[in-house]
Amino acid sequence: MPIHPVQTARRLREAYIRYLKTIKPFQDDRLREEFSRALEAENMLVKGPYLELTPPFALGKMIVELMQESILSRRFQSFCHDQSSLPEQLYWHQEQAIRKAREGRNLVIATGTGSGKTEAFLIPILDSLAREAEAGTLSQPGVRALLLYPMNALANDQMKRLRGYLKNFPQITFGRYVGDTQHTYDKALELYKQVNGEEPLENELISREQMQKTPPHILLTNYAMLEYLLLRPADTALFDGETGKHWRFIVLDEAHAYDGAQATEIAMLLRRLQDRVTQGGQKRLQAFAVSATLGEDTPETRAKIAQFATKLFALDFAPEDVIFSRREPESGLTSIWGRGTPDL
Repeated sequence: MPIHPVQTARRLREAYIRYLKTIKPFQDDRLREEFSRALEAENMLVKGPYLELTPPFALGKMIVELMQESILSRRFQSFCHDQSSLPEQLYWHQEQAIRKAREGRNLVIATGTGSGKTEAFLIPILDSLAREAEAGTLSQPGVRALLLYPMNALANDQMKRLRGYLKNFPQITFGRYVGDTQHTYDKALELYKQVNGEEPLENELISREQMQKTPPHILLTNYAMLEYLLLRPADTALFDGETGKHWRFIVLDEAHAYDGAQATEIAMLLRRLQDRVTQGGQKRLQAFAVSATLGEDTPETRAKIAQFATKLFALDFAPEDVIFSRREPESGLTSIWGRGTPDL
């Protein structure tokens, strides 16, 4: 049910006034009346409400059109179903990210909250896995994409999305490997049912022993856990040998959160990871940095962001690899907003 902003603001103001009157029960009638009048005075507690109209994000092509252009695999249709949150029509910035990713470029996705940043990097990853399925190489276990998050809560939210996307594509495996991931399958299954109230998908790896034996195609973790994974002998299958030779993507979410000493730590961690999974630089990984708060779209900002990403990943980012969103022009939104009234 949608929230009516004006009515909600009015109800909140009235509730707050009632609360203040309750905690200040003046015995003197005159003081009580003066206090009540002061609270009810216009602009005393709440100013406004102020209404800000934000144009919607500019639209791009339909997913099916990109499939027809061979930008996306024919198998990509398997991700588009009722329980998936993938849109039928993309935003302009999502389309640009998908096209550039198809060219093998490293990207910084610097679009606003609610702009579909996740789809901008996840669609290229899913498309790559779908193409592997077409080529018959997806049956080989091993990490293809690492999704690195600063907090477990963000990784948990991403897992919910992946369950929807991959429900009809059981060949693609995925797993979250963090501090509270249980070692054995039985304990992991018990915890999973407590948290989610249902059985996991057949392609969701929920225990450490599963991921150590057959590493998932999509691995989600945080940077502190990645440090441990790189050091522990039990986790070498994620990075080395036959199961460690398939790495293709690194995704760093909330990239703006890494600055100062922490940015240096992450930069060194990413270099160690790449050196290990690329056999000392014999191949190159494709990187996506994601953030909603990296500034306005200007040439100077693009250059600074590209320089930051280049230093962070030790990979090449150009200013044109920084993806900002576009908004629909206000002049064309009359059919959505109307023409307004003199009261507004």
